[in-house]
Amino acid sequence: MNAIERGLASLLGPPRAQNTILASDLGLSGGSSPIRADAEAAMRLSTVNRCIEILSDSIAKMPFYVFDSRSRRRITDHPACELLSVRPNPWQTPFVAKKQLEVERINGNGIAWIRRDPGTMQALEYVPIPRGKYSVTLDSSGAVVYTLIHPYTGETIRCGRMDVLHGIAYSRNGYLGISYLERAAEVIRSSRAAQEYASSYYANGGQPSGILKTESDLGGNVEVRDAAGNAETISKKEAVRREWEKRHSGPQNAQRIAVLDMGLDYKPLSISNRDAQFVEQSDLSVQDLARFFGVPLYKLQAGKQSYSSNEQNAIEYVVGTLHPNTTLWEQEFTYKILPPQDVEKGLEIRGNMMAELRGDWKTRGEWYKAMREIGGFSVNDILALEDMPDVEGGDERYASLNYVPLRLWPQLALTRNGNGGA
Repeated sequence: MNAIERGLASLLGPPRAQNTILASDLGLSGGSSPIRADAEAAMRLSTVNRCIEILSDSIAKMPFYVFDSRSRRRITDHPACELLSVRPNPWQTPFVAKKQLEVERINGNGIAWIRRDPGTMQALEYVPIPRGKYSVTLDSSGAVVYTLIHPYTGETIRCGRMDVLHGIAYSRNGYLGISYLERAAEVIRSSRAAQEYASSYYANGGQPSGILKTESDLGGNVEVRDAAGNAETISKKEAVRREWEKRHSGPQNAQRIAVLDMGLDYKPLSISNRDAQFVEQSDLSVQDLARFFGVPLYKLQAGKQSYSSNEQNAIEYVVGTLHPNTTLWEQEFTYKILPPQDVEKGLEIRGNMMAELRGDWKTRGEWYKAMREIGGFSVNDILALEDMPDVEGGDERYASLNYVPLRLWPQLALTRNGNGGA
């Protein structure tokens, strides 16, 4: 195994437990079967899984490009263009790298190591670092220091802030983010509890628990053997309980006829229809988790489904959730990927959020039409946003003559009346 393979093996290995949400951190410890609520367990909730997929896919599919804020034009021949649209590193596409960064940001901190040209300081690649493979601290001077596993050599290295892309979630200290899952711990705990309750309920065939009653004395112990022949001494009550559960618990044993001896009498505990239905609890959990992630309910196949409301919710998602996340990465990419001299010239890296609306032809059509009629977009500007080639004469811009400045109104009125020279 060469140095690069060793580095990749170290980089892609399992994260350390210190970066997971422990049950003790969430107040879930204690009891014979504590409810897991770490990142892995939380992802088993369909709502959490889908929210993370939606947020990360929104960033991953978004085109990022170099933009000249002075001339208001895209730059297509900048060295950073290859990182943004072709290959950020040898083994990842831009989609995969950005998705990994956003997933890690949702878990608190999206970290990527930057390799630069020693002469020009131009960024040559960036490599996302999984959680558990880095630490972030402040040194005595107040500078942020990153200690991470080098992706190629597997060695531990220390980096300054300019050599690391860092997307931060909500933070109390400004340099370390707090995971969405940690902030939603209480909701995740209740959702996991409902999920385990439902699983346990249906694992018992959807039958309520009950009481086995007998007039006989069940005191004392009895020796039982398992399938492997191992002996165990248990109480007679436990032996009866195990035998009953073996015969009548589980979906495969549902509705079986019970044959009782020893004067046993089975009395089921009553259960209401509300206890057997989890739709209401599930809806509440979906709504609570959707609020934490900022994802509209219609994207989670929940809530009221109507075209008009979903269209408005899509706009609110772009404005309220996606735009702030995009701005975070735009500023981080601009400051860390572009050389300082390019930033001073007015270059910056931007994300095109129109990609989020590519499926909404009606909204895009209305936007293009409005911008075309006020002279904001030319035909070629619109075609460029649709990744289509320019057309001859498409750079001309037009505007309606129905609206003119008030200072020109007298001249326009006289011209229309044929008295332009009066």
